[in-house]
Amino acid sequence: MTTTMSANPITILIVILAAAALLDAGIVRQRRSESNEIPPTEQETNARVVLERCERRYQEGKAKETHAAWAYTSNLTEYNLIKNTEAATEFAAIQKSVAEELRQFDYRTFRNEDLKRRFKRLAVLGYAALPEDKFKELFGAVSSMESNYAKIKICSYRDNTNCHMTLDPEITELLGNSRDPEELKYYWVEWYNKAGKPTRESFQKYVDLNKESAKLNGFNNGAEVWLDEYDDPTFEQQVQDVITQIRPLYEQIHAYVRHKLRQKYGDAVVSKKGPIPIHLLGNMWGQTWEGIADLTTPFPEKKLLDVTDEMVEQGYTPLKMFQMGDDFFQSLNMTKLPQDFWDKSILEKPKDGRDLVCHASAWDFFATDDVRIKQCTRVNMREFFVVHHELGHIQYYLQYQHQPIEYRKGANPGFHEAVGDLLSLSVSTPKHLKQVGLLKDYEEDEQVKINQFYRSGVTKFVFLPFAYTLDKYRWSVFRGEIKPEEYNCRFWQLRSEYSGVEPPVVRTEQDFDPPAKYHVSADVEYLRYFVSYIIQFQFHKAACTLAGEYVPGDAEKTLHNCDIYRSAAAGNKIKEMLALGASKSWPDAMEVLTGERKMSADAILEYFKPLQDWLVEENKRLGAHVGWTAT
Repeated sequence: MTTTMSANPITILIVILAAAALLDAGIVRQRRSESNEIPPTEQETNARVVLERCERRYQEGKAKETHAAWAYTSNLTEYNLIKNTEAATEFAAIQKSVAEELRQFDYRTFRNEDLKRRFKRLAVLGYAALPEDKFKELFGAVSSMESNYAKIKICSYRDNTNCHMTLDPEITELLGNSRDPEELKYYWVEWYNKAGKPTRESFQKYVDLNKESAKLNGFNNGAEVWLDEYDDPTFEQQVQDVITQIRPLYEQIHAYVRHKLRQKYGDAVVSKKGPIPIHLLGNMWGQTWEGIADLTTPFPEKKLLDVTDEMVEQGYTPLKMFQMGDDFFQSLNMTKLPQDFWDKSILEKPKDGRDLVCHASAWDFFATDDVRIKQCTRVNMREFFVVHHELGHIQYYLQYQHQPIEYRKGANPGFHEAVGDLLSLSVSTPKHLKQVGLLKDYEEDEQVKINQFYRSGVTKFVFLPFAYTLDKYRWSVFRGEIKPEEYNCRFWQLRSEYSGVEPPVVRTEQDFDPPAKYHVSADVEYLRYFVSYIIQFQFHKAACTLAGEYVPGDAEKTLHNCDIYRSAAAGNKIKEMLALGASKSWPDAMEVLTGERKMSADAILEYFKPLQDWLVEENKRLGAHVGWTAT
């Protein structure tokens, strides 16, 4: 039986009066709040009108420049180079014009912080600060290095009539598959000689003009320009602190791999206590070591996770790989790839014989839904993960495309890279590969888990010192701490100090090896990759928690076994962070997803702790020397 209580009229009147009083108080509070808002000054009102006009010009120029760069890197002809140079020069003039127009306002006195931030980002000119003739000279120097890199052809070690071998895919695949140290040495020497030595003059011109540009923008050198993107004067020290923090695990991996390579190649090729000869690591730059996982895997009798054969058997194509990536993002309640992506991207190496830059890259054309990828995709597991990484960039573009042009970028340079790898951490798990039908008859015991940790360690963790040294080297060059007459020797000193690797033959100042890495030839800052490899694990931990896939202390819900596929809860938070673009500082953006405001190696070390524990004991058992001495 339900009891109904009748309301007393006086009670009703009191409730009505109380509600009215609360409503009135709310209105008063709202009015007071509104009255406390600082109205824009006349200068700020005028500045906003000018800013919006400048943004339209800037965006149109940036879009035109991007189209020209796409045309050139997709087809390396002299005609396209001329058009690319013209578009870049034209955009530089627009940048300069916009900056000059904005500088009529003293934006540092603005009371509106967002307006101040937008002005600051458009008022810095970059290379456009150079006079037009010097800008063209700088652009030409970088284009020359990039073109040299892209056009290198090498004769086959086993067939000297075949002189059409390129880095991607032929030489890259060979470095990961050949176990003949002389063959590996041959390709390494040929590549470095052709990629580096011919570019020394262009590199020096680039360094000189880079410094001049930095000074015109109010910086002392190019190192300050790059580090300024991180909005933190202590950031360089933070990075050094992370390097120190990860060193113990890196040394354990290094010791174990060196021991295994000595077993394979003998003392005459690999020393007991020295750096590892770089050509034996399965990668042209020794930046990742998964290419030799078959030689070094802790428990080789256990099936190594590799779904390449299954992909081939199921008839996977590059198109299907990208469709699978699109499905992953949609499962997170994120944005479906627009039709323009499918119509305009280059997802396979063209068969018309043209030269192009095959390095996988994602492109934003600064128009609604015009995003593309250029990738000479091969059907294998590694590239399946690369596809998801590149689509992470695309998703970032789509989420912040509503922002004004100066905010259409990552919260810091590392964010873009981290977002792509955040997805790869899930996609690469046995759990996910089983779910999408690519992994069959795969039983995971403790030894299999160690194999998986190890595979991830030689893919991701060993990359960190390499990424750090590539920019530490260039910072030192830009600052004048490394002189032209020691460019090559100091480069290898840093590689030895931080990565414990060395070239297979003696290199001197007659050689010039840094531009053998694409990002040096193309003037691409590399610290972003280091930062991304640290913060992606912070992102991963937060996303896994939101997805209910990570619970501290739960052996079934660990960071390494987490797959956020189909979690709208994780996807919505990721979207919220991405949508900010560069409109907020990177600590603000990171806090949206993780609740944290600084870069920390804690999450990546937690992820790899089972591997570190195993390696410490295994290296003791093997008698493997930990650390290295220069040779």
